[in-house]
Amino acid sequence: MSRPAELGSIKEGSNIVIDGEPCRVVEVEKSKTGKHGSAKVRVVAIGIFDGVKRNIVGPSDQRVEIPIIEKRSGQVVTVGDVVSVMDRDTLEIVEIPLPTEEGLRSKLEPGVNVEYWVVLNRKMISQVRKE
Repeated sequence: MSRPAELGSIKEGSNIVIDGEPCRVVEVEKSKTGKHGSAKVRVVAIGIFDGVKRNIVGPSDQRVEIPIIEKRSGQVVTVGDVVSVMDRDTLEIVEIPLPTEEGLRSKLEPGVNVEYWVVLNRKMISQVRKE
């Protein structure tokens, strides 16, 4: 799920969808309006799931999509090629890809509580929670 916004309203640290991939904005550059046109905005963002740097350049009134991030919590059931997590609210088991970040990966074991994100129908483990 996502919502529309104008490119000129994007700020550093926010999220944006570029080429169908949810990204975190790391740099925003705005140019002044010219004699024959509107202000241009250049946004540099890094993919949330793949870590690839992406750029978008356009007029400040251009429509872009902002991904809606659903933050959920659960308990790890099994760890293998994928991590099975039991959602705390719905009690359903969800399969989440193993994180690439080594610090997060080393903390995952059965019984650990985690926070995971659902972004554009894709899931990722964001942090291990202490409870």
